[in-house]
Amino acid sequence: QVQLVEFGGGLVQAGGSLRLSCTASGLTFSNYATGWFRQAPGKEREFVAVIKWSDTSTYYADSVKGRFTISRDNTKNTVYLQMNRLKPEDTAVYSCAAGPNLTNLRRLDNAGKYDYWGQGTQVTVSS
Repeated sequence: QVQLVEFGGGLVQAGGSLRLSCTASGLTFSNYATGWFRQAPGKEREFVAVIKWSDTSTYYADSVKGRFTISRDNTKNTVYLQMNRLKPEDTAVYSCAAGPNLTNLRRLDNAGKYDYWGQGTQVTVSS
């Protein structure tokens, strides 16, 4: 049974930092690209970032570029999302997902491309 579990959400003041982690069981991240998405109340799910396992290529949404960094740890089968200079508009439930290792990472900004999802972790940024 495949399971993705996110950790690290919480409440932080604007300008602060959080690091989210996503750990997989029942699948090996090296066979997938791993993305982060977020969904704020009343809004559609939004792409945040994605990383390929094969060559660590990354792709970010414009709204987080320069503030967020996605990375992975092979030995722990874990993907991280380091979030710096957080803003109130970053408040959302953040979820990780595993999808195909597509050559063009831009195609992985579509949630429909992903096969497995975590349950999500709440990030709240106060002003």
